[in-house]
Amino acid sequence: MSRNPAHSSHASRDRSAVFADRRLLARAGLALVLANARYWTTVAPEVRAQLARWRTRASKIEDPELRALALHTLQEEGFAAEVAATLATLTPRRHRRAAIRGIVALEVMYDYLDGLTEQPTQDPLANGRQLFKVFTDALDPGARLDEDYYRHRPSGSDGGYLRELAETVRETLACLPKADALAPTMLGAAARCAEAEVLTHAATLSDSSLAERWARETTNGSGLDWREYLAGAASSVLAVHALMALAGDERTTAAHAAPIDEVYLALGVLSTMLDSVIDYEQDAADGTLAYIKHYDDRSLLGQRLVHVAQQAATRARDAPASAHHLMTMAGVAAYYTSAPSATSELASPVTSRIQRELQPLITPTLAVMRAWRLAKRVRAS
Repeated sequence: MSRNPAHSSHASRDRSAVFADRRLLARAGLALVLANARYWTTVAPEVRAQLARWRTRASKIEDPELRALALHTLQEEGFAAEVAATLATLTPRRHRRAAIRGIVALEVMYDYLDGLTEQPTQDPLANGRQLFKVFTDALDPGARLDEDYYRHRPSGSDGGYLRELAETVRETLACLPKADALAPTMLGAAARCAEAEVLTHAATLSDSSLAERWARETTNGSGLDWREYLAGAASSVLAVHALMALAGDERTTAAHAAPIDEVYLALGVLSTMLDSVIDYEQDAADGTLAYIKHYDDRSLLGQRLVHVAQQAATRARDAPASAHHLMTMAGVAAYYTSAPSATSELASPVTSRIQRELQPLITPTLAVMRAWRLAKRVRAS
């Protein structure tokens, strides 16, 4: 299908206008300040408590292999839960603690399932789909949580670890006033995330064509090409986190769900692709599927990621709590492009272009991230 040049030009101007809107950028800067104040006083302590809770629970898993994986995931990926919980700064204080519990439980579950589905099995698709069923069941009040999610594993049981994570998510949703209004979109985003994760890992372990075929068939209307859609879908847990945070706000309506889902689908593309760019050498050594392998031309990758960032910014501008979502987008880009490996020969053309194109929105967040990384290095030494 050919594009309308006038429409394409208008869309480009519209996206550029977001980064030139000084009032909106000022609001995004204020959102950064408020989010930090809320995070360190009300969110961070609860996140640490929830992660400690799940470490204690994981240490009681009887199966040694599953126990080791659960504890390793919490050790290595715990920061992901801390980052995800920044979205709870959107939630009014009355419901913030409940939102944090749900966000942390869902992220811990997602990271654990991600590790499980990376392991070789006779039938990666059946195993992955059965495991990730608990991910969608947690968001579906009509689903039962007593299934054998490990049915396709040769042996082992987690003693109810996955079920307890799912029950915590459900308990959270029962406490949030607008969860019912957002539930269909949350469940849709979770199902999209689960299928993308399963197909991506299956592509590594067996058939590499399934993920591409699914993404080509599903991306229609998203404004993303199949490679971007696959990457964004695999990170759609971000969309669920954002919707869960907004479900604690009485002002949220069902009409807000789709715009938020679209914003965080695009942010998921940035997160997944930039992570793949900066971790490419490590992923290649580990045999992990690198999303950027679908791009032979690194300049094209940089160009497409800028396009996705502009698309996300335009969608964020028109969504509820727009300044917060713009700030979150800047945070995602700043986190990855400030990493030490972002200056490698392969990553630098992409990361430097993202930083350049997102000015001035990314400037304050980039400064914060660089200071944070420096402080970490100083503490480590």
